[in-house]
Amino acid sequence: MPEFTYTAKSHSGDSQSGTIAAASRVEAMRLLRQQSLFPLKVKDAAEGPGWVNVSLPTRVKKEQIADFCSQLADLLGGGVPILESLRILEEATENPTLRQTAQNLHSAISEGDTLDAAMSRETRVFSDLTVSMVRAGQEGAFLEEALQRTALFLTKQDEMRAKIVGALTYPIILGVVGTLITCLMVMFMVPKFQPFFDRLEQNGTGLPAITVVLLGISHVFLNYGVFLLIAIMGLVGGIHQLFQNTTAKRLLDKWKLRLPVLGGIFHDSAVSRTCRVLGTLLRNGVPILRSLQISSESTGNKLLEEAILQSADNVTAGDSLSTPLMASKLIPKQVMAQIRVAEESNTLDDVLIKVADRTDEKIERRLEVMVRMIEPMMLILIGSMVMFVIVGVLLPVFEMNSSIG
Repeated sequence: MPEFTYTAKSHSGDSQSGTIAAASRVEAMRLLRQQSLFPLKVKDAAEGPGWVNVSLPTRVKKEQIADFCSQLADLLGGGVPILESLRILEEATENPTLRQTAQNLHSAISEGDTLDAAMSRETRVFSDLTVSMVRAGQEGAFLEEALQRTALFLTKQDEMRAKIVGALTYPIILGVVGTLITCLMVMFMVPKFQPFFDRLEQNGTGLPAITVVLLGISHVFLNYGVFLLIAIMGLVGGIHQLFQNTTAKRLLDKWKLRLPVLGGIFHDSAVSRTCRVLGTLLRNGVPILRSLQISSESTGNKLLEEAILQSADNVTAGDSLSTPLMASKLIPKQVMAQIRVAEESNTLDDVLIKVADRTDEKIERRLEVMVRMIEPMMLILIGSMVMFVIVGVLLPVFEMNSSIG
């Protein structure tokens, strides 16, 4: 029988470590609980010490998550119990991270957790939207359909991402190569002209402003490049930590909606996600208050989340859903008109899903236009950087020739 190493706490709070023989990891945890121990870490003793098994986490693609959800829905729809379904998926999954996720879900559910609660802990794999859909499916007794809809949504996202990546590949390569060449010119070519520039200044000729700026940039790169890179990395890390705060997230979401081109895409994406989740929940019989609460968690935008929660308060007080949404000015007027009519005709679920479909089509068209604009803008940007270096180096030469002539 295999042995498992464990770290556990007793009722008194003391930490204990050791090995235990059991048929499986779940069985080992059950035996520990029978001994009045709370297991903190249980793993197969054959795996060896942790430092031997250190490996980089494998990225899980949206396509793989979609397949996982779809296969789980098929197994559950075929009458296979959820624990057995997760065990089958664990054995059939090739991605190590997803395989470990299936094992974690199996362990959590076998200990009494619900599927959505177990998924919510796997933040590297399952998004808030996926967890919200699964939670709604469990509450409304349509888990298989919720998983299938989630798989379809993730597949659409993956297709959209593939289109964007394919279209951006050339501009990104162009931008990286152009920026690298410009930096190398500033760091290695410009200093070669330093003696010439020094002689011009000694002769009283002076240097053009663009050349002075170019020399200053070259000096900073050569002498403080490493410190500049560390400072930029620290700034990025600090900003990332700052926006973990709820207030900072709200400010960031507000700022994102005001961006010139991307702001509209962020806004429409949040509206689409909200309408799709809310419409799906209402269609499957989930009460409107609970539907609003779950859909608010999947918006991806704090401002819209607050507006939806306020709508839930309005509905509780007997008012209409559309009033606080209209006051927030986050939902387009034509969508609000459709929601008001749908409330009166009791067709809100169908209307919301149709709105989400049309909004997704609108987002796709906007992304295609944006991607087409990026390539010429990148060419102009790289050309401007190279031209700045060339003009900064050659302009003193031209001025000296004109003065001699």
